[in-house]
Amino acid sequence: MSSEQIVNNIVNLRRAGMKFGTERTRALLDALGSPDEKLKIIHVAGSNGKGSVCEYLTRILIAAGKRTGTYTTPEVFCFEEQFRIDGKADAALVEKYLKAADDAAEKLEDSPTAYERQTAAAFYMFVQEGCEYAVTECCMGGLLDTTNAVTHKVLALITSVSLEHTAFLGPRLEDIAAHKAGIIKDCPSIVSRCVPEEVRGIFFEKGAKLCADVSEIEEKEDGTYFIFEGKRYFTRMQGCRQPYNAALAISAARVLGIEEGAISRGIEDAYLAGRLQKVVARGRVYILDGAHNPESFIPLAHLLTTAYAKKRRTLVYGCLSDKDIDGVLSALSGCAESIIAVQPDSYRAMEMGKIVNACRRHFSDVGTAVGVSNALDMADGDVVAVCGSFTLLKEAMEWTEKRQ
Repeated sequence: MSSEQIVNNIVNLRRAGMKFGTERTRALLDALGSPDEKLKIIHVAGSNGKGSVCEYLTRILIAAGKRTGTYTTPEVFCFEEQFRIDGKADAALVEKYLKAADDAAEKLEDSPTAYERQTAAAFYMFVQEGCEYAVTECCMGGLLDTTNAVTHKVLALITSVSLEHTAFLGPRLEDIAAHKAGIIKDCPSIVSRCVPEEVRGIFFEKGAKLCADVSEIEEKEDGTYFIFEGKRYFTRMQGCRQPYNAALAISAARVLGIEEGAISRGIEDAYLAGRLQKVVARGRVYILDGAHNPESFIPLAHLLTTAYAKKRRTLVYGCLSDKDIDGVLSALSGCAESIIAVQPDSYRAMEMGKIVNACRRHFSDVGTAVGVSNALDMADGDVVAVCGSFTLLKEAMEWTEKRQ
């Protein structure tokens, strides 16, 4: 099987959907020699902020000289970016270990899903390539997520809790929190200040500690300064929630015994594409943001209504079928003068008619486009934000790169 076929096999398997439970992943990990038992695993769950916390921790561990594997989902710009060693993705390595996981999976009676195969491949790769730590992001929920099959966690981190994936996780905030609390298994755990007070007790009952608060947040064009436990830090990552994400990573690093110099360097080095990413092309500002649920749009709404309040703003918006589109568009309705509806290039995309109708319920100036590139050709705002799904961002990035 060629390397391209290996990746395509995994991508095509996703169409079969997700299965919850850890049994198949555990069986596959055991078939690969139980690589997770040889790693120091930091497990990160939450409705939003997981990718950012994983990036901060990765950079802190690298700064401390720790060889680190990072597994995050989903991909934004390329498949292999989900599997990184010391912050870098290597397509050939990913394909090699995906093939090993695929071969092992075919021998199991209960065939693992796409995400289960790639999760096992990630840990197998990290061990074989000499990693000490594995920074691991939950795909959905926590308790029954494929990543929760692992053992030997050294930390569990909770970034936020909001209504999401309610068809799978339950209709109440308490249901969702209970799923996320499921990653706390015989290890220390820290809860971010972004977790609502009304559900924090669910985590405290399992022994989790609340992260200290941040203060003196100062947003600048190049990033954000903030004070955490008496020390001043700087992050290049944009957004009003980033100081809280960084604080959670700092607290985690201190539990792990990482020295303060490495922590500061890691927070400053961290950068994650596709999260309030600013691109300037032909004199116009483009914001590429993978926000996809109402809470995750808080930083984008804050940015558009503060830094760009006096600019003419246009949104390019599309989403997947399981998203709370009215909740999202309600949060965005005062942030832009116009919106252009697009359908993501995904088998999970919401129908175009539903996207357009929802946009018309919340905006008076609504356009439609066939694809992101067409929408960006049409957009006439001084600031154009592409948002609603990570699946929109690759095409948006390619479009802006051609015009820089």
